[in-house]
Amino acid sequence: MNTKISRLLIITVMITAISSKAFSQTVHSSNTDIWLHYFGKNMLSKKLSFTFEGTFRFANGFSEKQQYFVRPSLDYQFTKHMMGSVGYSHYLTYVYGSPALNKIPIPENHLWLQTQFTHQLGKLKMVNRLRDEIRFVGVAVKDGNGVYNIDRYVNRNRLRYMLLFNYPLIKNDKNATKLFGILGNEAFFNIGSISKTPNVDKNVGATLFNQNRIIAGFGYNVNPHNQVQVSFINQDIWNFSNTIEERNPTVRFSYYTNFSFAKHK
Repeated sequence: MNTKISRLLIITVMITAISSKAFSQTVHSSNTDIWLHYFGKNMLSKKLSFTFEGTFRFANGFSEKQQYFVRPSLDYQFTKHMMGSVGYSHYLTYVYGSPALNKIPIPENHLWLQTQFTHQLGKLKMVNRLRDEIRFVGVAVKDGNGVYNIDRYVNRNRLRYMLLFNYPLIKNDKNATKLFGILGNEAFFNIGSISKTPNVDKNVGATLFNQNRIIAGFGYNVNPHNQVQVSFINQDIWNFSNTIEERNPTVRFSYYTNFSFAKHK
């Protein structure tokens, strides 16, 4: 009898799993993206710096606008290996792709804290970055005429962890790195609790993952103050209700600057 019950349970679980997969409401889509990216670090003192980062992203070549953001921050080098940052980000995510994640362009404002650890393992440079983003996300609501508008902002929290490796490939006659390789991954996690109260906004997505990015590319140091990078990124995005999952092969073109305004004694 126990054996029969066990078999029935196994069969029931298998049927449930197959049915769930077959009738899943999640729609999969893909867009070929191009990202134009700038990152500028400006030393204000020996340990304190101001960073400004900005990106404009396009979907399906340059045919559709995907997103832009601006991201200023203050950074402090606590030790040789550890840096802490506090910053602000403003995003606008457009309507793109089919099916589209959004009904209208969605604004977001973030306040965030970040810790970054850098270690040298022989020639290999390893960066661990952890960022906690307190997000204020616009919610689109349809009015009586069937037109969507941003009705309110809701608070959502997201944790990001990036592991990135940097390896020198070509050096100049002064033993300074000119060309280097990049390989890494960044995972975005929804954190918080789901509200069980009717008509109250939920502050966490239906999935643990908000995004995931696999990163591989090359960088070139033009001089001590200017650097360019070209990276391939495989970007996965799950929308808030887990009804759409995007897998976007992406090429990112980055320009980095590094200047010092600190007074040297």
